[in-house]
Amino acid sequence: MRRAIALGVGLALLGLLLPGSLAFKENEFKKCAQTSFCSRNRNVQQGANFEIVPASVTLNTATLTATLMNKQASKHLQLTLTAHADGFVRLLIDELPSVGRYQVPSDILVSGWETRKAAIKEESRSANGVVLVTGDTKLELNYAPFTLAVSVKGVPALQLNSRNLFNFEHRRPKQDSDPAGYWEETWMGHTDTKPKGPEAMSLDLVFPGFSHVYGIPERATSLSLKATNGNAPYGEPYRLYNLDVFEYLDDHPFGLYGSIPVMLAHKKGLTVGVYWNNAAEMFVDVVKGRDVGTQWIAESGVVDLFVFTGATGPAVLASYAKVAGTTALPQLFSLGYHQCRWNYKDEADVKAVDGGFDAHEIPYDVLWLDIEHTNGKRYLTWDSSLFPNPVAMQEDVASRGRKMVTIVDPHVKRDSSYYIFSEAESAGHYVKNKHGSDFDGWCWPGQSSYLDVTSPVVRNWWAQQFTTDKYQGSTKHLYIWNDMNEPSVFNGPEITMHKDNLHYGNVEHRDNHNLFGVYYHMGTADGLKLRGSQVDPENGDRPFVLSRAFFSGTQRVGPIWTGDNAAQWSHLKVSVPMLLTLGLTGLPYSGADVGGFFGNPDAELMTRWYQLGIYYPFFRGHAHLETQRREPWLFGPDVTARIRAAIRGRYALLPHIYTLFRAANTTGQPILRPLWFEFPEQEDLYAEEEEFMVGSSMLVKPVTAPSTFTVDVTFPQGSRWYDATTGAPVPPKTKTQRVEVNLNGIPVYYRGGSVVPRRERPRRSTAAQLADPYTLVVAADDKGEAEGQLYVDDGRSFAFQRGLYLHRDFKFSGNKLTSTKHVEPGVPDGTLTVPTTIERVVFLGLPAAKKGYKAVISDGVSGAKHTVALEAGPLSMAAAPDSTQALVLRKPDLPVSHDWTVEIVQV
Repeated sequence: MRRAIALGVGLALLGLLLPGSLAFKENEFKKCAQTSFCSRNRNVQQGANFEIVPASVTLNTATLTATLMNKQASKHLQLTLTAHADGFVRLLIDELPSVGRYQVPSDILVSGWETRKAAIKEESRSANGVVLVTGDTKLELNYAPFTLAVSVKGVPALQLNSRNLFNFEHRRPKQDSDPAGYWEETWMGHTDTKPKGPEAMSLDLVFPGFSHVYGIPERATSLSLKATNGNAPYGEPYRLYNLDVFEYLDDHPFGLYGSIPVMLAHKKGLTVGVYWNNAAEMFVDVVKGRDVGTQWIAESGVVDLFVFTGATGPAVLASYAKVAGTTALPQLFSLGYHQCRWNYKDEADVKAVDGGFDAHEIPYDVLWLDIEHTNGKRYLTWDSSLFPNPVAMQEDVASRGRKMVTIVDPHVKRDSSYYIFSEAESAGHYVKNKHGSDFDGWCWPGQSSYLDVTSPVVRNWWAQQFTTDKYQGSTKHLYIWNDMNEPSVFNGPEITMHKDNLHYGNVEHRDNHNLFGVYYHMGTADGLKLRGSQVDPENGDRPFVLSRAFFSGTQRVGPIWTGDNAAQWSHLKVSVPMLLTLGLTGLPYSGADVGGFFGNPDAELMTRWYQLGIYYPFFRGHAHLETQRREPWLFGPDVTARIRAAIRGRYALLPHIYTLFRAANTTGQPILRPLWFEFPEQEDLYAEEEEFMVGSSMLVKPVTAPSTFTVDVTFPQGSRWYDATTGAPVPPKTKTQRVEVNLNGIPVYYRGGSVVPRRERPRRSTAAQLADPYTLVVAADDKGEAEGQLYVDDGRSFAFQRGLYLHRDFKFSGNKLTSTKHVEPGVPDGTLTVPTTIERVVFLGLPAAKKGYKAVISDGVSGAKHTVALEAGPLSMAAAPDSTQALVLRKPDLPVSHDWTVEIVQV
């Protein structure tokens, strides 16, 4: 959140002047050619120097070990190849343990998978190599030069070092003849000393027969990654190095606030994934031809490569989730609408905005406060002149079922009278500079220290600061926003921390840079867990902490957003592939700021952004301090009505969205999905990024350009589709349809074969919905069948982990709709019962019947039966009353908690 407001100190130094002069400044950031470890490895063929020593190859049950020799340097490396039962193989390459190269700490990943190994069988061995088989995966290890080929079910999936681009720089003593950049590097006046010398690695990974690869966020670019050997800006490799990037461009390979070194490749019949467990700065080149060739160059660490061979997109993500973890189940309120601005200026402003939503009958759940709420940018404090009664303010907002969020950034104002600073300084909790003194950098407060959150001790101390007795003025209704946690250092190289700074364990910042944000996020979330355990010792309180920086494992902590976007149609459009990419790399709980953070959206852009934003997993409106106020009712009555309808649409869909989050929590599957993920055999969908699926049941086509009156909607083949507003079926076998659009909505469709739960009564917040009955939309496929689920728990605590939840399966087959208990292997059975009922069942796609249909309802509790007529009517309560495309079962009063059957018969 780099902004253009003077701090009084430091901003002249930073060149952050007037808004009109601000834009993305490429010259502030390094490119590969200006980065020694990248430039000396990019496209340089050194892989032939590496050979396996044949006599060293040893195979034990699930693991192969060998010595990998760099002939040119006469250096030996250790290679370990292990097969795991969760659908992946792991390749480790390192120097001897005594060298002490950095490895990502075990708490970034989850535990358990390490011991679940799969047997490896030796198929053949020769003087040139060995062929291994584990399950459906074949591994062909060639000795000289070192290469590894992976195939799945006989189909080539991955080749390592087939282009001789592999390299592994070993530790060495300093020599006068060493090339420039080995031991020191200077950028824009900042000198990076490198006491350990060169230790970069290059991975040469080729995906044979593939044309499309996805992943390696975060950046504003296409879903299917473009080649990086083309014209500017795509002559530059993709970069993974968490940075505070001001007003980023909408089509660029440059890396942004977070990094997940995960890539998926997909072709007809096969999906494969890779994850390099490495937190250092990394560059990735992509070259496309008959195959997709990639080169991954990291500055330090080890080769710790996971290859996921599950063969399908869902299987690959499920395997990755076994390693990095699944998405934390969020509180229900956090899936509602969030209203944010830099800054709501005082308590009166908060009261007016909160009241404005009620006055205009627009639901929302969370009101946010940015940095100006603090006492001089001292986090966990309040400006007493603007917020003299923060507890009363929060309690007032909470009385209407809502929450608040305050911002807490990782830079700590260097002020001995500020208790956070002084306590942390006394305990030695700060990141050190290369000389061993507390690092002093510049950020919003001016001179700042940075908590060394890579230390478990520091994170534990930090968590204790969030209890209500420590965080004065906070309540159980207050949640947290972590910004600037890349970390952002205004006067640092590339606006971040010096690489030769020192962390816990004497680790250089260069080694763990991309972990700083997730560790800060973890510590903050642990603080809210601690607070929750004091408020509700039995069940606790699920934390809600939004982060800007991220890495693998962030999904276990909380959501992220895509940072400082702009009020431009191009940023609206690129938000879709950005969020789809995050979902494909295990981080589905994400969103983009509705309306754009910078600039002033007009009414049309604002309307279209809300109509898309209601499908973002994280749904927040946010704006820069110097933009015009843009609360949803400030664009005139017609626009207010459209935005109200959109946000109400989000709340109606929350039962479905919450159920999808439960699936993400248990299986690692994304909320938003690219079309190819659901239709993997349809090659024309592999690069489609202007449409997406919400789960497997809904297709969304945003309107991403002004003055648009028609859009072309692509319909994946093999499914029936129904207009989600009217219920009208799309003609069978339609591949593309030109659809008329107006400002009232965007094209959305139900997929045949789906049952989607909804709650349609307009309410002010999620809390006000809790007792409301449900609607089921049953969209039949070509066989007249459909299925879906509903997940319910208390929406806030950890009680679900011990079985206090309700999970139902709905199935429509043979003209019978049934509700049965959902059972999932490895998950405790749900024991929760709720008094709510299903008040409407909407059927789409039933064959025409001369005299119509009736429903014979069998209560699974008493066994009693009764009959209700189906009537032609609107799909939803919000639809026009004269819409009659659906057949509606009204007031069947079906119990959500129990089994029942509804049989549809012709009259």
